[in-house]
Amino acid sequence: MKHIEKGVGLKSAPRDFIRDLNADNLSAGVVAGIFGLSAGIIHISAGTAAGLPQEFTLLWVISYLMINGRFGLFMPAWYRLPLPMANSIPGALLFAAIIPVVGLNAALGATLIAGAISLVVGLAGWMSTVMRLIPMPIVMGMVAGILLKFGTNMVAPLENAMLPAVVMILSYFLASRYLRRVPPLVVTLLVGIGYVAISGADFSGVAFTFQLPEFIVPTFTLEAFLAYGLPLALILVGMETPAGVGLVKGMGYKEAPANAITAVGGLGTMLSAFFNLHSTCIAAPMTGICSGPEAGSHDKRWVAAVIVGIIFIVAAPFYGFLFSLIEAMPGYVIAIIAGLALLRVIGSALQMTFSGKHEVGAMFSFLIAVSGVQILGIGASFWALVLGVTISMLVEFKDFEFTMAPPWRRKTGAETR
Repeated sequence: MKHIEKGVGLKSAPRDFIRDLNADNLSAGVVAGIFGLSAGIIHISAGTAAGLPQEFTLLWVISYLMINGRFGLFMPAWYRLPLPMANSIPGALLFAAIIPVVGLNAALGATLIAGAISLVVGLAGWMSTVMRLIPMPIVMGMVAGILLKFGTNMVAPLENAMLPAVVMILSYFLASRYLRRVPPLVVTLLVGIGYVAISGADFSGVAFTFQLPEFIVPTFTLEAFLAYGLPLALILVGMETPAGVGLVKGMGYKEAPANAITAVGGLGTMLSAFFNLHSTCIAAPMTGICSGPEAGSHDKRWVAAVIVGIIFIVAAPFYGFLFSLIEAMPGYVIAIIAGLALLRVIGSALQMTFSGKHEVGAMFSFLIAVSGVQILGIGASFWALVLGVTISMLVEFKDFEFTMAPPWRRKTGAETR
C-alpha cells in the first residue's frame, strides 16, 4: 500500500460536504449525474444489438449505478478531489459483444482477472510512473479528442431542432451574463425541460419499476480472457485512468492519485464481476463536468463528484423507470447540457495541447482520439497516447524530460491544489 497516494480521509467528510456545498457544485453534480444516467442507454443499445435480453441489460445498468455510485462516494470524499466513478464505455461494448460468444459467466470471469491486473498495477505504483513519463500536451490532446464529440453533439441539433437548440444555448449565455447568482446550467436544464413539456412529448410509455443487483458466480476460460479480459485490462489502465488523471491535472489540480484511481477501479471491477457488471473506473466526461469552472472554486468541486455518487445510488433501483423517462425526452436536451457543461473544459484542453512542447505528438494524439479508431479491439484513447508518444520521440525527442520526480516538484511558483 506504500504506493497509494494519501488522502484527507472520511472522518470529517460529511461535515466538509455540507460546508462546501453551493449552487455551483450542486448544479454541476446534477448535470454530471444526469449525464451518467443517460449513459445507460449505451449499455442497453449495445446489449440489444448483441441480442441480449432486455431484462439482463437493465440489470447490467442497475449494477453499474449501484456499485460505481458507492465507489463514486468514496474516492472524491477521501481525496477531496472531483473523481466521479463509473464504468468503461469501450469496455461495455466489448462486454456486450463477447457474451454471446463465451457466455455471461465466462465473460465475468475475464472481468475479474482484468480487475485484478488493474489492482496490481495501482498497488505497485506503476500507474503514477507511467503518467509522469507521458508528456502533458499528449495527454491533453487525447483528452481534448475524447471530449470534442460532446461539443459537436451540442451544436448538431441546430440542424434538425434549431428552435429548442437556440433557445437552450442562448439561455445558458444570457444566464451567465445577467443571472450571476444562478448557475447557468440549471437555467438551461429548466428551459430544456420546459420546452419539452410545452411541445407535447409523449410520456405514456413511462412505467414505475424497482430492481436491485443480483449475485452471479463467474467462471474462467482462456478464450474469454484473451478475447475480452486482456483488452479490458488495457482499456482500464491505458485509457480510462490517463483520461481521468489528465482532466483533473488539466483543470489546475497539481496532484491526482493515479495509483489509487487504478487500484480502486481494479477492486471495483473485481467486485463488479459478481454482479453482472464489467468494470469500475474514473469517468472522464463526468470528471470534466465536475472538475471544470462551472463547478465553482477548486477546493469545493469535489462535492459535485459526491453528488454524482448519491444520484447513482438513489436512482439505481428505479432505472427502468428513469430509462423510459429518458427515452421519452428528445436526445438533444442531454446533448446540449453536456456540451455546455464541458465547453470551457474542452477549450482548456485544446489550449494545453497546442501551446507548448511536443506539438507533433500532441497533434497526433488529438487526431487519433477524435477519429475513434479501434486497433486490436482497443479504443482510440489508448492508441492516442501510445502513438502520440512514439511520434513525439521520433521527431521531437529534445522536448522530453526523463525524470522520475513528479512534475509539480519541478515547478516554481504558487499553484492551486
